[in-house]
Amino acid sequence: MNKGTVPPFTSIFFIQRFQHDSVYDGHSDICPGDRLFDKMIYMVKSRSFNKKNLTRDISVGIVTGLVSIPISMGYAQISGLPPVYGLYGSIIPVLIWCIITTSRQTFFGVDATPAALVGGLLADIGIASGSKEAMMLVPAVTMCVTAWLLILCLLRAGKAVKYVSAPVMGGFVSGIGMTVILMQIPKLFGGSAGCGEVLVLVNHIIAQALENFHLLSFMLGVITVLIIKVSGKINSKFPMSVVMIIIGAILTKAFHLSDRGVKLLPEVAAGLPFPSFPDMSLVSEYGDKILAASFTIAIVIVSQTLLISNNLARKYDYAIDPDRELMAFGVSNFASGLFGCPPMNGSVSRTGLGEQYGARSQVMSLTAVATMLAVLFFGTGLLELLPVPMLTGIVISALMSILEFGMACMLYRTDKKEFLIFMGAFLGVVIFGTIYGVLIGVALSFTAVLIRTISVPRAYLGVVPGQDVFINMARHSEARPIRNTLIYRFSGNLYFANVDILEKDIDFVVQSEKDTDEPIKIIVIDARGVGSVDFAAADALLKMYRRYSSIGIKFYITEHSGFINDQFRMYGAGELVTKGVSRRTITLALRDAGLHAPYDYSENRDFNAAFEGLGKSQLHGSDETDTHSRKAEMEWAFGDASDDVMEQIASEWITQIAGSDDYSIDNILKAEQHTEFGRVGLFDEDEILIRMEKKIRTDDGTSGIDADKLMESIEERRRIIAEKVKEIRL
Repeated sequence: MNKGTVPPFTSIFFIQRFQHDSVYDGHSDICPGDRLFDKMIYMVKSRSFNKKNLTRDISVGIVTGLVSIPISMGYAQISGLPPVYGLYGSIIPVLIWCIITTSRQTFFGVDATPAALVGGLLADIGIASGSKEAMMLVPAVTMCVTAWLLILCLLRAGKAVKYVSAPVMGGFVSGIGMTVILMQIPKLFGGSAGCGEVLVLVNHIIAQALENFHLLSFMLGVITVLIIKVSGKINSKFPMSVVMIIIGAILTKAFHLSDRGVKLLPEVAAGLPFPSFPDMSLVSEYGDKILAASFTIAIVIVSQTLLISNNLARKYDYAIDPDRELMAFGVSNFASGLFGCPPMNGSVSRTGLGEQYGARSQVMSLTAVATMLAVLFFGTGLLELLPVPMLTGIVISALMSILEFGMACMLYRTDKKEFLIFMGAFLGVVIFGTIYGVLIGVALSFTAVLIRTISVPRAYLGVVPGQDVFINMARHSEARPIRNTLIYRFSGNLYFANVDILEKDIDFVVQSEKDTDEPIKIIVIDARGVGSVDFAAADALLKMYRRYSSIGIKFYITEHSGFINDQFRMYGAGELVTKGVSRRTITLALRDAGLHAPYDYSENRDFNAAFEGLGKSQLHGSDETDTHSRKAEMEWAFGDASDDVMEQIASEWITQIAGSDDYSIDNILKAEQHTEFGRVGLFDEDEILIRMEKKIRTDDGTSGIDADKLMESIEERRRIIAEKVKEIRL
């Protein structure tokens, strides 16, 4: 193929995909006109441009373009190319992105993760960064990434991004970021960049520090990082990276830094190179490694960029077309390869910068392109004055922003399994390399999914005295088990890997109550959360029914859809349906067993000890103000924290009432509406009023109010609530 030509298949693919409907503002509009030019103009006009945002988007684009200059140059170096290729990749490919994308705010360009993956690939196959071989191989890798992206587009794989879990992506990106930071550290003090995994990189840092440590370079680099990070803490919207570029040029001019041993960027030629299709011969030489690495890069581009775009679309209420985004990824990366540049990606840092400054359309990206183009044609002399340690400091500061250690800390506090997935992906990348990091993270993620499908939510159900509602006894302290009856809820699909959990939970209670004065005589499984069963589960349920029936225990399965009955029959367990084991509701099952409302409940039974990890049951717990606590929605919503929440709400009601000096019942109701949680149910309201009485009696935060008047209104309101509850129960 001749240099500068575009492969016909890509042009055809590009034009054909433009024939599809366009998605804007959550609506599908057929683009008028059949010509490609008409469709491009229509897309640009449909981009939510308006005069109100235009000035702001342009100003934000200028800032983003200036910030992108050192960052994109640094990322080009990370990928193994001369710095100027970061600017080459920020012009035509970004223009194409702006035309095709359905995202209004995502900034697309030369970015950390793809650059780091390419740099890691070069190190893996032994090609030196910045060498002639690297300049040949990197655009060839970009073309391989393009091919994968177009294949994913043809397969309409954009929606598959939701199957990449956040901990996997967070750990993977953090591992990449940490690896690249370790690669760049020697450049802070005048050394050369490293490559490889963490042990190799640490050894390289030590060796470079012993051989090439330059104090002035180190001070410039470290001070740059500190200034940018401190500035970000003070005012995250201030473009300190741009300021550091200017400061670096001034310092070079004023103090002749190059004469003092500080490395400067090499000479940068003005203008754009002529596009040409890269030499793909090295791909055949390193085929397996390049194909695997390029596929990983493609997945990262799709996952990371779609996550950014979807988050912004949800936040600002517009729609993203995943298939069009995949096409935009592919065509933009194809253009990047033609100009000899590395793979491109949606930038988290620069997209976030644009959002912080209030950018609302791709005018920001277009202006950023114009800014970088102006610098490339007329300002290359300024770039040659930039000290390498300061550029490295800017790059490291940007990389630090993609480290998801905040997510790791949150996962450690809330979900240890997700934390292990994060750390598995992170350590996999840092210790074994990017490919193995992805494989480890995905394997851990699928393991976590399997564990979740096995360990589904379960509960023992009881009734509230005087009511016919069946609720979780571990979550509602007012619920009591029906005498001689076990009602058990299993909330997940039943299959070979978890049906034994259901059996053990039920058997535990049956055996523990066997020698008491209230043995289990009726078992009811609430299967409303069961969407399907497999052969093993159907067979296990049939055997349970037969076993319990043989010892005189009635066994029922209830609340499930009719589809489950079809599966019972299909798997040879139709006896569960024909023998009346399968019942539509819990109430019908209890009626068949001879029980009718109001049900006779037990006061001294606790079934929840069967669940490992559920903690102490609340069956016998009560607040000291009321031995029959009636917390309903609060306990359901806040669990063990419900007491503290209700105490807080009681204090908020007292504060609201005291501030108005109105102690009427109507004002008590107004106080309820003005608190953060809002209106509560009758049981919860009565419980909160009891707590208010206690605070008034103990003068706990109630000074300055008329206690007698407020107590009188509270008692009257409680009397009204009691009457309403009585009516409901009748």
